[in-house]
Amino acid sequence: MVQFRDMFSRRRLIAALAASVASPALASPQPAVPSSPLHAVKPKAAPQDSFSLFVASVRAEALRAGISRLTLDRAFAGVQPNQHIIELDRHQPEFTFTWEQYRSRIVSQARVAKGRDRYARNRDLLARVTSRYGVPAGIILGIWGLESDYGAEMGSFHVVEALATLSWEGRRAAFFRSELMDALRILESGDITPAQMVGSYAGAMGQTQFMPDSFLKYAVDFSGTGRRDIWNDLGCVFASTANYLAREGWQAGLPWGRAVQLPQGFDVSLTGRQNRRRLRDWVDLGVRPASGVPMAPDDVMAAVILPGGAGGEAYLVYHPNFLAIRRYNPSDFYCISVGLIGDLVAA
Repeated sequence: MVQFRDMFSRRRLIAALAASVASPALASPQPAVPSSPLHAVKPKAAPQDSFSLFVASVRAEALRAGISRLTLDRAFAGVQPNQHIIELDRHQPEFTFTWEQYRSRIVSQARVAKGRDRYARNRDLLARVTSRYGVPAGIILGIWGLESDYGAEMGSFHVVEALATLSWEGRRAAFFRSELMDALRILESGDITPAQMVGSYAGAMGQTQFMPDSFLKYAVDFSGTGRRDIWNDLGCVFASTANYLAREGWQAGLPWGRAVQLPQGFDVSLTGRQNRRRLRDWVDLGVRPASGVPMAPDDVMAAVILPGGAGGEAYLVYHPNFLAIRRYNPSDFYCISVGLIGDLVAA
């Protein structure tokens, strides 16, 4: 079974489950939030004066970093400490799923059908992104589908307000303050307006669900508009996702992995993401593709993963591509699901 205790892994799982399940009785939606991105409620735990002093210190730091007063005035206009965000951060639910439960919800017929529709609509654009970055359209679509339900579930929180609240509240103050400063740098660059900079309660933004730090590292202006718009511009969405993977080691022309069959009596101690061998060595041990799809070249490094444990499904995952996906989200369940959705959508 897999447990989701990490804030960002859980946030992505919640969004994915909410988007992937057609029946309301099976859905696990994100916590309800007011419709307006600015939904401020003064917390009982600390006075408003404390938040005002905090914002003043952030503004002073930002000015020293070269961010203009105009950008800061716009960014912090109407921003208040948000008690709902604090409650969500302090009372994060835990989820425990088996691989079979996770797969049935995430790699759903509805998600695959929607992905095929989006692929048909954006085939030419995705082909151009793949040509530039070497990342297949299916993998881009798999991540897009899991992160934001193909752009339908980006979150409605004002990112500056969310990050300011969490860095002021103090549980992970240094991390969120750094992300807040990066969000202000993004606004200074003109990529997006404060009103349009919306995301999750923890500050993950746009259709790619990048944190501000990741945005500054990986977001690209693929459409030539002069803005890296991962909220509205699909060229930027696709290219930024592909750039992330390419920068994290994706090897063009190599698959993410394959479902395989293991021989009877296979030594399960050989499995696990870090137990890498050349593909020829796995073949010598009796590992065979589960379908007629050919495997990678003989000298490719790979590992065998049993997401449901011994006796369940087996996957041969290829390094470095599987690890590149895992840097986007450090869950083997997530990475395998991205690959499976991508294979089905782009078939």
